[in-house]
Amino acid sequence: MKYLINIGHVALRELDILIRKNRIYGFCMVLFPLLLVVFFTTMLDDGVALDLPVGVVDQDNSATSRGLIRNLDAMQSSRVVYRFANVTEARNAMQEGKIYAYLLIPEGTSAKLLAGRQPKISYYYTMTCMTAGSMAMKDMKTIGSLGSAAVGQATLSAKGASKEQIKAALQPVTVDAHMIANPEGSYNYSLTTVFVPGIMMLFMALLSAYAVGMEMKFDTGKEWLALADNNIVVAIVGKYIVHALVFLLVMFLYQWYVFDVLHFPRLGGVWSIVRLTLLQVSAGLGFGIFAFGLMPSLRMSMSISSLWSVLSISMCGSAFPIAGMDAPLQAMSWLFPLRHYWMLYQATVLNGFPVIDVWFYLVALVAFTLLPWFVLSKVKNAMLNYVYIP
Repeated sequence: MKYLINIGHVALRELDILIRKNRIYGFCMVLFPLLLVVFFTTMLDDGVALDLPVGVVDQDNSATSRGLIRNLDAMQSSRVVYRFANVTEARNAMQEGKIYAYLLIPEGTSAKLLAGRQPKISYYYTMTCMTAGSMAMKDMKTIGSLGSAAVGQATLSAKGASKEQIKAALQPVTVDAHMIANPEGSYNYSLTTVFVPGIMMLFMALLSAYAVGMEMKFDTGKEWLALADNNIVVAIVGKYIVHALVFLLVMFLYQWYVFDVLHFPRLGGVWSIVRLTLLQVSAGLGFGIFAFGLMPSLRMSMSISSLWSVLSISMCGSAFPIAGMDAPLQAMSWLFPLRHYWMLYQATVLNGFPVIDVWFYLVALVAFTLLPWFVLSKVKNAMLNYVYIP
């Protein structure tokens, strides 16, 4: 009972700091996260990039080439905004960032098509931005295939072939593709669900290191420990239970918004979301406290927390698969809490698998939560004996 009373006293003191004495907590815990959610969900609201600017170099200037250009302009991801006289102008425009790709239709394309002599059209695309370049390339490749198919259809039709024969000749193998868990191919579903939690874990780690570092900076650590009867465990629990409750509220609001309002796909139940959010918040706060105990300095602990959290967005496997990385990087990926969050999210929330299938990632997040236990003595020593050095 005594411990609970002391935890309550420390929690009330921390709540007063959050609300009245230091407004930075309100910005970083509530305002910035809400802006972050609105930013990502509205930026990617269409799911994929639309109307990427592309150009054409039409040296044939025939009905066939104009038809190809119209088809390219009608594609969802591409919009023809420039028509160039030569390749040099098109290449310069792409290097200047005005377009992401251009299509070259050489002279004589229509005549060779009608004569069945396989004309060549060329498309050039920039991979400076991989997403835009890949999408533009996909549209232009489709246009090339559709152009040859249209000529083949006309030729076979003129020879008296039936619709079934034409279809079998032009597309001998039919592809039945299924995009599992993201049937719309939406970037919003795949990017928002990792970027927002990743940046939120950055805030959690930073603020947890900042909160205890500020006690040392303003020499209030002894006062903080006194409210807990010099019990560092009580002091840590009382201090960070307030942080945890605020972050949990924000994260539950985020989960409600993306799953119930925006209808992001998920097969997992509500409990899988609650469990994952609890582990996310506890692991993020635990890592920040551990960073301070490892390096009892406000500046250094926040630097470690920010560096590790930013790297985790690249090392979690959402943008580039872990299996495609070098062996040392694959091993290193286990040291980032966001990696385990992402794997649990995919398995239990997105696909609805039982947590026992990914139990190791759950244990890893629990381990990050318990990391502060190994540095509690250093944190207490820092509060009692260290002198803040800017």
